[in-house]
Amino acid sequence: MTTDTTVPSPGKQSRAPGIPPGPRRPARPAGGLRFPSRHAPAPAAPPLPLLAADLFAALAGAAALGEAARRPVPVTALVAGALLLRPRSRPLPGVPGALDELPAVCGRIAVTWLGLAALLAAYDPARALTARTLVLGWVLHTAVAGAGRGAVYWRRRVALLQRPRTALVIGPAATAQRVAAALLRHPRCGVRPVAVVAEHPADAAALPVLTTGEEVERALIRNGVRVVLTVDPGVRTARAPLLRALAESGCGVWELDADSPAYETRDQLAGFAVRRLDPGARRRGSAGKRLLDVAVSGTLLVLAGPVLLVCATVLRLTGGPGVVFRQERVGKDGRPFTMLKFRTHRPADEQEAATRWSVAGEQRMRPFCRLLRQTSMDELLQLWNVFRGDMSLVGPRPERPYFVDRFSRVHPGYAARHRMRTGVTGLAQVNGLRGDTSIEDRARFDNAYIDNWSMWQDICILLRTAAAVVRSTGS
Repeated sequence: MTTDTTVPSPGKQSRAPGIPPGPRRPARPAGGLRFPSRHAPAPAAPPLPLLAADLFAALAGAAALGEAARRPVPVTALVAGALLLRPRSRPLPGVPGALDELPAVCGRIAVTWLGLAALLAAYDPARALTARTLVLGWVLHTAVAGAGRGAVYWRRRVALLQRPRTALVIGPAATAQRVAAALLRHPRCGVRPVAVVAEHPADAAALPVLTTGEEVERALIRNGVRVVLTVDPGVRTARAPLLRALAESGCGVWELDADSPAYETRDQLAGFAVRRLDPGARRRGSAGKRLLDVAVSGTLLVLAGPVLLVCATVLRLTGGPGVVFRQERVGKDGRPFTMLKFRTHRPADEQEAATRWSVAGEQRMRPFCRLLRQTSMDELLQLWNVFRGDMSLVGPRPERPYFVDRFSRVHPGYAARHRMRTGVTGLAQVNGLRGDTSIEDRARFDNAYIDNWSMWQDICILLRTAAAVVRSTGS
């Protein structure tokens, strides 16, 4: 839970931390840097050819084994086990090797055959497979699977050699040019750099150096870029909005170690160690997150109904009509919505209500209203926003358009918070970032939450929020 502005009092106006004074301006879209989505994010290669190769290997192994053992082999069980345990190809920017996957292929096929033998022995001891039969079936199945996967990978290498994936290399100009030149010297890796993205252009550059978002967008569209390589660890922080925008446009983003391997990895590209980054791809589980929001908010609205009725009655008797406070906030993808709260203070005018940062220290607030704010009960009505889909239980806290506009211009990464539905509570809030605290820190925590989202993380934040409300000392 956080401190949110309700309404100001005359003659007293506070300003958000890190924000210079100035006239109110219309809010601009809060989505941050965006490129056209010319292709949806896709796996490195279609899985159907490898699936067909594994299926053919399982059928060949079952047929040959049945002939050698002179007894029927449960083909369905063998094929199902082989396909369930089949090794998945790693999403490399190039093409993996069949020999690199051979240990995993051998191990998984061995598990399949041992499982089949155990099932046969348990079902009918008379049909138990001998050790010689098991070894023969494993060897044949592995050989056909390895040959089939090798053929698929060879065909993919030929296709990439003819039509390599175009790439942007992001990092210091000199390092990026050196990496790009190495990739161009090894066309078999299947990646062809078309430009370098750096803060400053380099002299005598072999590839064009792009320094602005507009130049990157033109190169993205003109060359059909599908791969982005970062060649410096600092790029992940300094260029986070750009990497997120490129990932959302359908590019695979990879971190490449231009000097010496600084992390353990089996993935290489032209001799460079690489690993996949996921700076902005939409994560799975959004349906589960929405289901959790509806279930919890609906239940709490029913259970808290009497409390809401009591709060509304007391506010009506002590403060007159207008117990519900409605305010425009910026939600997912910069779309505005109307957020609900119990009214704990009266506005002086509409402009102050939209631009005053906080009334947490307002001395003229009535005791019951102060109690509502200290216990965060004034925010219970936001459960209705969650139930109808304007907000989520957990996510970046929503802010007013006036402050979204200013924070987006002053604090890098603030606009990227709007990639996800805003929340009643969030990672920043459970780490003490409420009230007059650093906006830069809030944006960093919010983006870290989005980049590493999981259902378990949401549950942990909700439990920490509940504990914080119980021992609340005020907002």
